[in-house]
Amino acid sequence: MKKIYSRFSEDLFFTNETGKYLYDSYAKDMPIIDYHCHLSPKAIYENREFSDLGEMWLSGDHYKWRAMREFGIEETCITGSASYHDKYLAFASIYPKLVGNPLYIWCALELKRFFGIDEPLTLLNAEEIYAKTKESIQARHMTPQWCMEMSNVRIVSTTEDPTDDLQYHRLLQKEGICRIKIISAFRPDKAMFCESVSFPAWVAHLGEICGFPILKTDDLFRALDLRLKFFRQIGTTVSDDGIPRFKWEPASDGDVERIFTKALHGESLTEREIDQYRTRFLFNMGRLYSRNGFVMQLHIGTYLDANTKGVRAVGQSTGFDCSDDKTSVSDVGELLNRLTLAGELPKTILYTLDYASTEAFGILAGGFCAGGMKGKVQLGAPWWFHDQAYGIEHQFESVGNFYPVALSVGMLTDSRSFLSYPRHEVYRRILCNYIGKLCERGEYFGTEENLRQVIQDICYNNVKEYFGL
Repeated sequence: MKKIYSRFSEDLFFTNETGKYLYDSYAKDMPIIDYHCHLSPKAIYENREFSDLGEMWLSGDHYKWRAMREFGIEETCITGSASYHDKYLAFASIYPKLVGNPLYIWCALELKRFFGIDEPLTLLNAEEIYAKTKESIQARHMTPQWCMEMSNVRIVSTTEDPTDDLQYHRLLQKEGICRIKIISAFRPDKAMFCESVSFPAWVAHLGEICGFPILKTDDLFRALDLRLKFFRQIGTTVSDDGIPRFKWEPASDGDVERIFTKALHGESLTEREIDQYRTRFLFNMGRLYSRNGFVMQLHIGTYLDANTKGVRAVGQSTGFDCSDDKTSVSDVGELLNRLTLAGELPKTILYTLDYASTEAFGILAGGFCAGGMKGKVQLGAPWWFHDQAYGIEHQFESVGNFYPVALSVGMLTDSRSFLSYPRHEVYRRILCNYIGKLCERGEYFGTEENLRQVIQDICYNNVKEYFGL
């Protein structure tokens, strides 16, 4: 019988010697730019020492929460009133059963890289590992900034609403207390969801911040332009639009104004009216991104708040979102086409949660690359539910046939956890193994210097150049 590893193996994901050599030589020590995440800027600024591994692992991590619910663990030990110690033990009880799930490898890497622990977590050794990690946290004063520095992170982009005052970003820059550059993605979802009951209040609040009432769409986009410029002051060049559903549905200026007025008064809107407003919104935002030098990131295919009872009980973004296929490639394509015709297509990254459309979006991206700009429109990293070995390898093996892998801006964390940076290691290992397979099959026979450049570009150089960081 083949040996079953009883400890973490540095051969993780490698099926060929060339891939392992490339990783050890060129990818392993590259810095990280985390250009999309949901870390708390307040937590980064306050830089408080973590209490224990339970807090580090389970505070805000909806990936783990979702898995714990799937195993029938009571909500008290997930997001409820139980102590972090008890939540940790609840997670430890399911950990050995997460075979094949990315959480198993993520957690194994986190134990190995941050604490030097290479044995598998079980209920039998859970208390021992808990005590060992707690001692290490206290001895090494593990804080959010410590975790980022330990992981060789250079730049982090959190995600904030246009109305955010960016207080902690500005304090971090003014006081110079963090070695990592912290910026924020501009996420105007609340301005796009005109059908939301909170839309009128949100628009009024935006107007108060900008110093003028927002009564027409021109007012709205003038305000959003001002906020883009405000975000630009902290070095931000990143936007982020979440698109649960999008259908290209053009409308006259008069119709859009009528829809906007109805939304401001809290009146119900038809699906067609929502599509018409959303079409105008994304088109105008694309133009503003282009004018202000922002990269437009479109996160496509989310099915938000699928379990409404769970959301009411625990809140949004807590593990009750799913994927969907309601947004077609042609509708997104028409958005890119109209922006191209207007001469204002910004750099754009397309992410999709729908596996079936991944290749099609990759092909779409290639159709809008022009203007002397490398990789102007491109497929984003495997995102959310695809952020695992199968999803990453699928993208290399499949989409690489339609869009050059070498142009990719690499991996992101999309995480709320300060321990999540080994996800970049997973991506880099799979990348090098993929390239190693091509070499050993004779499908690539360039020089080692060529491969070094490709690997290091994907890991770090491309993203730095693409976002102007």
